[in-house]
Amino acid sequence: MLSLPPSVRIWLAVQPADLRKSFDGLAALVEHGLGGDPLSGHIFVFRNKAADRIKLLVWDDDGYVIYYKRLEAGTFRFPTSADQASVVIRATDLLMLLDGVDLGSVRRRPRYRRPQPA
Repeated sequence: MLSLPPSVRIWLAVQPADLRKSFDGLAALVEHGLGGDPLSGHIFVFRNKAADRIKLLVWDDDGYVIYYKRLEAGTFRFPTSADQASVVIRATDLLMLLDGVDLGSVRRRPRYRRPQPA
């Protein structure tokens, strides 16, 4: 079970990644592919081409942590974006994604959300 504070940002890589990469390889993908800072404490999510495996990379005060999940049946459905390398989602979206929910089919009721700084 993941415990995610509301202040953490979650970045989904739109394009599939080579999940043979480990800590340093994924950190390089964050820096050069997504334009993010792998030491920020935010969560960076990658999937493989077959979409049956997923890796989460996060910096945890004194080192990297990788969360890795392989599905025995089914696939992960990532949101798509034609013009961006990554998509930012909320913690609840990540938990639904890991549980097999297609985020494209989710309908949300309007709620107030405080604008996040750039």
